Amino acid sequence: MTQWIDACGTEDIDDNDLIAWEYGGHAYAIYKTSKGFFVTDLMCTHEAESLEYGLVTDCVIECPLHGGRFDICTGKALSAPVSVDLGTYAVRVDGSRVFVQIER
Repeated sequence: MTQWIDACGTEDIDDNDLIAWEYGGHAYAIYKTSKGFFVTDLMCTHEAESLEYGLVTDCVIECPLHGGRFDICTGKALSAPVSVDLGTYAVRVDGSRVFVQIER
């Protein structure tokens, strides 16, 4: 079963940035880009480093530990040392709220 969870306000995230969000014991990254809002797993797939302090450029997040990059929109691993994609989640904006679709 999936459900939409109210995660944050649209103004809680600066442009070209992200916030960390936890729900149900899982950590997520919620991004605000020029293409809209996106959600991925928070932890880098290389060495389980948090992406919370990573650099967001357009639709790319760079891990602060070793510089591996991911496509925010698709979760695709873009550069070494990362080779495993990030999990991604559906997002819906309703008014000034950001909702994330979570499997339960």
